[in-house]
Amino acid sequence: MAKIIGREINNIPWQDKPEGYQYPVWRYDGNPIITRDNLFFANSIFNSAVVPFGDGFAGVFRVDTRTRDQVLVTGFSSDAINWKLTDKYIFDGYDPRLCEIEGKYYLSWVKLTVHGTVIGIAYTTDFENWTELEEAGYPVSRNGVLFPRKINGYYMMMSRPSDTGHTPFGDIFVSQSKDMEFWGHHRYMMGAYKGDASAWQSTKIGAGPVPIETDEGWLLIYHGVITTCNGYVYRMGCALLDIDEPWKVKYRTKDYIMAPITQYECMGDVPNVVFPCATLSDAATGRITIYYGCADTVTGMAFTTVDELLNYVKENSL
Repeated sequence: MAKIIGREINNIPWQDKPEGYQYPVWRYDGNPIITRDNLFFANSIFNSAVVPFGDGFAGVFRVDTRTRDQVLVTGFSSDAINWKLTDKYIFDGYDPRLCEIEGKYYLSWVKLTVHGTVIGIAYTTDFENWTELEEAGYPVSRNGVLFPRKINGYYMMMSRPSDTGHTPFGDIFVSQSKDMEFWGHHRYMMGAYKGDASAWQSTKIGAGPVPIETDEGWLLIYHGVITTCNGYVYRMGCALLDIDEPWKVKYRTKDYIMAPITQYECMGDVPNVVFPCATLSDAATGRITIYYGCADTVTGMAFTTVDELLNYVKENSL
């Protein structure tokens, strides 16, 4: 059995794998867990991030408003399923990720500027007061995802260089920083896979939740996109990265681990999307709970284990 390196979460949301189910990730039977009804001014709430906080959980949530602005708000929950969201904007932008590093909760998100999207970084200790740092990944990039600890003395962050539109391309790179201010030592990690061998990720890919540290390396869940006659389709894959040089990919899924098949994933503002942004992982049991955006409209939850994903990526690797 593989081991998650990290904290125990005794109250992690969980449902056992359905009997006879063959796939490595299975959905919560109460999905979606967050809809536009959670906030009166919301058109949609999706692509959001959660972490353990105190005796419960805290999160930062993407809200597209009824004027179609893209903003971030905070929320709290005792069980990580039923959320109370605040109506105060903390930042403009979208697609947040969260991780705790050395007692601070770091937020990375797609920050909107007049010159295009950049990676915003801020931190908090209480989810009420935020300190914003210098922008990373300038001038145009998305999917900024921090590793949850320093590696060889450096903070590390994945990102995907983009354009100012819907970006019909995209590879993952790793950047390094001594101080969370100046980023460099950029390394290519992996890119879209051209051809038919793994066509679901042939247009672009991007990092998903904060990587999970295991005794075999960093476990990364990511999204992959194919361009079809009906537009983009977003699915999930996973990869195992080297623990000391995480731009080195040890295994990467040839087959996807989850795809949009339910009504709430296939119908919405942007149909046919599952977009992972957060996980909770329990070191004691190996359980992993995934939070993901569905059709750019609502938030869903799914389950897996470290062994399910590691076995799958090794047996189905490119």
